[in-house]
Amino acid sequence: QERLQESGGGLVQAGGSLRLSCSASRTIVSDINTMGWYRQAPGKQRELVAIISGGGTRNYADSVKGRFTISKDHAKKVSLQMNNLKSEDTAIYYCHLSRDSGQEYWGQGTQVTVSS
Repeated sequence: QERLQESGGGLVQAGGSLRLSCSASRTIVSDINTMGWYRQAPGKQRELVAIISGGGTRNYADSVKGRFTISKDHAKKVSLQMNNLKSEDTAIYYCHLSRDSGQEYWGQGTQVTVSS
């Protein structure tokens, strides 16, 4: 089992910035396949925002490219720097971890609200 600890989120005006962080505690570093962030807006399906592999490969949703940056603070902690936020970025953001075994874990979610 894994419990992901999220921090960050909140309310910001359009054009502003926020930073989300997520830490894993029980997964061996060598077992981590990817860590990253998904989001779910009201009435919409959960979607990928950004993920980073154990080797450092990054993938972003087209809608956030050039505005969001995912990084590894250390082997079991990732951060998502969100700049130039737009109202359509408003959603609950969930940290996600996948292991090489195929097991997947989710954080409890953190609210990001962008006011226009």
